[in-house]
Amino acid sequence: MNKPKILIIYTGGTIGMIKNEKGVLLPFSLENLLNDIPLLKMFPADIDSVGLDKLIDSSDADTDFWLLLNDIIADNYDKFDGFVILHGSDTMAYTASALSFLLENLSKPVILTGSQLPIGLLRTDGRENIIASIELACMQKNGKPLIQEVCIYFEDNLYRGNRTNKYSAENFDAFISPNYPLLASVGTEIKIFEENFLKNNSDSLISHKKLCNEVAIIKLFPGIQVKTIKAITEIPDLKGIIIETYGSGNAPTDNKIINCFADTIAKGIIILNITQCTVGKVQQGKYETSTKLRDIGIVSGGDMTTEAALAKLMFLLAKDYSLKERTQLLSISIRGEMS
Repeated sequence: MNKPKILIIYTGGTIGMIKNEKGVLLPFSLENLLNDIPLLKMFPADIDSVGLDKLIDSSDADTDFWLLLNDIIADNYDKFDGFVILHGSDTMAYTASALSFLLENLSKPVILTGSQLPIGLLRTDGRENIIASIELACMQKNGKPLIQEVCIYFEDNLYRGNRTNKYSAENFDAFISPNYPLLASVGTEIKIFEENFLKNNSDSLISHKKLCNEVAIIKLFPGIQVKTIKAITEIPDLKGIIIETYGSGNAPTDNKIINCFADTIAKGIIILNITQCTVGKVQQGKYETSTKLRDIGIVSGGDMTTEAALAKLMFLLAKDYSLKERTQLLSISIRGEMS
């Protein structure tokens, strides 16, 4: 049996950082990073690696960065059985969500991981995260990769990438998947929850090459003013807006606010409703405070995370779809991003 071939893609982030003379954490080389994990040389897999020409803190991630990662995976797709991306944790859920939409018909694992402490420190969580991610990426069933989706691995748990968000800047278990169960749990043994995996019926990868970042997010809060909302809805060339509402999709019933959203939709701008709650989903019409949103054509985002909603909106707005088609696709799961 041939050993699995895994490509490590190093983008930067805390996992590969070292302090400079001023005590500031900065990325260091892929070679130095891998030298800190000698166990990789004993791994039952053929492991190759590539680092970005310009390593970044994940706070600098943008659509160009996501498209670059997408291209690296697509260009190497036929050469490897799985991919492990070393990435800063701050925007990891955004990147995982974006890649899940860009990589259609994915039939191999793409696992993002990182750490809360640099790998050069004694107490780092980085070594275990990398080793476990590679081990998971190597798993096969009937001669094919067992995992066939974009995932995040952090502190013993494997999550669907577009169902996660980072909830802690301090704990090693920095990520949660509030509305979708684990894909795997790693302890003294690896427990695989295959019933939760995304099923792919095609071996033909489609790598999409465009995202639209003419979007905005409005977080509602008590006392928000119409002029604040208008300042965003009237941004030139705006194509889509995510509104983060209360509870199960509720918003103020102030007619000035509702009319502002209605006028925005009349201009062909999509508005997607996402709840501010960590657990639960948008159910427009459940309460009077969300009925008006439904009636003017605001789209329910169900239980999508903000990260997944943003990536999905960027993805769909970049496609040559009609407004009706985009609205329909936003309302259904196309990559396992919503229940």
